[in-house]
Amino acid sequence: DLGMLTGHDVVLALSNSGKTSEIVALLPGLKKLGVKLIAMTGNPHSPLAKAADVHLNVAVDQEACPLELAPTASTTAALAMGDALAVAVMQAEEFDEQGFARSHPGGALGKRLLLNVASLMHTGETVPAVATGASLKDALLEMTKKGLGMTAVVDGQKKLLGIFTDGDLRRALDGDVNLKGTPIDRVMTRNPKTVREDMMATAALALMKEHKISALVVVDAQQRVTGALNMHDLLRAGLG
Repeated sequence: DLGMLTGHDVVLALSNSGKTSEIVALLPGLKKLGVKLIAMTGNPHSPLAKAADVHLNVAVDQEACPLELAPTASTTAALAMGDALAVAVMQAEEFDEQGFARSHPGGALGKRLLLNVASLMHTGETVPAVATGASLKDALLEMTKKGLGMTAVVDGQKKLLGIFTDGDLRRALDGDVNLKGTPIDRVMTRNPKTVREDMMATAALALMKEHKISALVVVDAQQRVTGALNMHDLLRAGLG
C-alpha cells in the first residue's frame, strides 16, 4: 500500500529476476514519493536493479531445483543477505543484548538479562525469620510454615546474624541436640551467602549452583533482611 509510505522510509525489494510485475509496478510511485529503494536481485541489469538507489547482487549459478524452475538456491542467497543486513544494522545502531532483551522480554535471553532478585524474591510475612535466642524447635516451625527450606536468624533490627537450613538440621540431629532446649544461635550457619535485590537472578542462580545451596537471604546495605529466594523460584521463572 503506497499510502503507508513517506519520503522518510526505505524500501527493500526482493526479486530474483528483478522484473517481477507486482514490484516493477510500484517503481513510479516510489520514485514520486522520494522513497529510498534497496533492491536485492539476481540480475543487475533488470528494471528493479536499475531503478534502485542501492542494488545488492545475490545471483546464483543455478537453482537447486533439478528443473531449474523452483527458486531454491536463490531464496537461500536472499535469506543469507537479509541476515547479513540485519547484523550490519545491529552493529551500526550499536544494538546490544539489553536492547534485544527489551524487545524479547519473554524469551530466555530476556529473562536472563532483565529479571533481578527483587522481581522473584519472597517478601514481608512470607520471609522465614526467627529472632536470636529462639529455640531450634521455633526455627523448625518457622521453616515448616514458610516452606523455603531455611530460616534467617535476625536481631531486633532485622539484621542478619545467620541462617538455618535443612542441611544444618541434619547435622544438628547427627549431634543429638535437644530440639526444645538448643538455641538456634548454637546450630545456625554464620556469615551465610546473601544477595541484594538489584542482583540479576541469573547471578543468584550461579551462586546457588557454585556453593550447592538451594536458598538465599536477601539483604540491604546494612545487612537487614528484605527477602528470601529459593531455587524453585528461579526454576519456575525459566532460569534453570
